[in-house]
Amino acid sequence: MAFIIFIYGLLFGSFFNVAGLRIPLKQSVIFLESACPHCEKRLSAIEMIPVISFLVLGGKCRYCKVQISPVYPAMELLTACLFTYAFIHLGWTNELIIAWTLISLFMIITVSDITYMLIPDKVLLAFSVIFLLERIIEPLHPWWSSLAGAATGFGLLLFIAIVSKGAMGGGDIKLFAVLGFAIGTKVVLLSFFLATLIGAIAGGIGMMVGSVKKGEAIPFGPFIAIGTLFAYFYHEEILLWYFGFL
Repeated sequence: MAFIIFIYGLLFGSFFNVAGLRIPLKQSVIFLESACPHCEKRLSAIEMIPVISFLVLGGKCRYCKVQISPVYPAMELLTACLFTYAFIHLGWTNELIIAWTLISLFMIITVSDITYMLIPDKVLLAFSVIFLLERIIEPLHPWWSSLAGAATGFGLLLFIAIVSKGAMGGGDIKLFAVLGFAIGTKVVLLSFFLATLIGAIAGGIGMMVGSVKKGEAIPFGPFIAIGTLFAYFYHEEILLWYFGFL
């Protein structure tokens, strides 16, 4: 079963790549045929097999030989691994569906944020509706934790954006409102702390190696994804470890 979920994860990861690249450009994710972004040659089915096609083609377009971004296979493989891990960690439960939804959201916004420095409102709106329906079926305990989490996530990021005079993007603010509803107050606060910590470490390393310039904006979405998934799956262990020092 884990292997089957892994395969489906690869397929979903391929779709999330398409969604993350096309939605910010207001392009259809269903009716527009896949093509090379450089030579615009239509891709055949055999050229769109997740991960495998990238490896077989040597990471280059079959026609124009331009290098294909490694982000494509990386996101496909990462989606498959996260989908499988969620199944192993949670089993066949209602919470597994919420975990898969959370992972799906992060895959789309990561691609979008890396490519365009943008988290599309359409994506956040669609997933907010999905999380609303899912939390009706599988509510947090207490049930009002979703509402409190949404208010906390939105308010905290809005406050930081005001104090920092725009250092925090509007997409990040709305994203944390959606996340707060999905995972609750306690976990969303932990996710913000972890996202900020991981982002600061990554930014510091980037400046040391010269890949990031001081004052240069970097996409925060990927760090939100990493921090939130850590908080979602391991918040109890992290909090127990932390309070053990107090």
